[in-house]
Amino acid sequence: MFNQVTLIGNLTKDVELKYTPSGTAVGSFSIASNRTYLDSVTKEKKQETMFIECTVFGKMAETMNQYVHKGSQIFLLGRLVLDQWTDQSGQKRSKHKIVVSEVKFLGSRDSNQQTPHNNQQQNNYQQPQNNYQQQSPAQQYQSAPQNIPDIDIDEEDIPF
Repeated sequence: MFNQVTLIGNLTKDVELKYTPSGTAVGSFSIASNRTYLDSVTKEKKQETMFIECTVFGKMAETMNQYVHKGSQIFLLGRLVLDQWTDQSGQKRSKHKIVVSEVKFLGSRDSNQQTPHNNQQQNNYQQPQNNYQQQSPAQQYQSAPQNIPDIDIDEEDIPF
C-alpha cells in the first residue's frame, strides 16, 4: 500500500512543541488549505477550506517551532493516520491527521512582516529516514543501478 499526502497551506496557529519522556520533540500544528472551484449550477467561483491537523517529530519539530508561525505558508509531505481515543464520557472518538515526513517553508501570509522565518523562505527540511522503512517502487526504481549494457541487435532479429 502507498500512503502519502502532499499539502500546501497556512498554519492556523503556532507549532505546539512538547517532549516525550525519552526526549523526542513532538510538534503539533494545523494548516488551512484552500481549493477554488467553479460551481456547476451557478457558474460562480467558490472556495472550500480544509483544516488539517499535523504532527511532526524530532529536529524537524524544533526547527518548525523556531522558524514558522501562525499564517506561515508551508509545503508538506506525510502520511495519513487515524487517531482514536475514548473521551471523558466514554464515547469512542477518532480523527484523521497527517504525520509529517518533509516540510518546506514557503513564507508568510503577510510578506511585509519582518520575522526570522521570512529569511528562511526556501528552506527544505526532511525527516531523517530510518533504515527499516520500505522504499516505494518509484524510489526503488530511481535507486537501481543504471549499468545496463548495450546489446547489438539487428531489427530483423526482433520477432514482432
